[in-house]
Amino acid sequence: MLRERLVLAEDRFVELVIWQLPKPSRGSSHGFKYRLALVVDEVCVLRFDNEAGKGDHRHEREKQTGYAFSTLEKLISDFWQAVEAWRPE
Repeated sequence: MLRERLVLAEDRFVELVIWQLPKPSRGSSHGFKYRLALVVDEVCVLRFDNEAGKGDHRHEREKQTGYAFSTLEKLISDFWQAVEAWRPE
């Protein structure tokens, strides 16, 4: 459905990948598989994804927390808000 890499600055980019599945993957209640990532200096510092068995969640640095998926539009909006709010330690 979507596969984009957007360069934000010389040292950072975002990668947005979303697939539509024929049925929900294990751990998710919707029919999408996704990976939305912010990469800075070749290190993924922020990622929203839904690995099979883990369900919807987000990673920020070393911390992983659950994510309440509702719609693709909300997912993408939440990701961009997190990108805007991200600051290096």
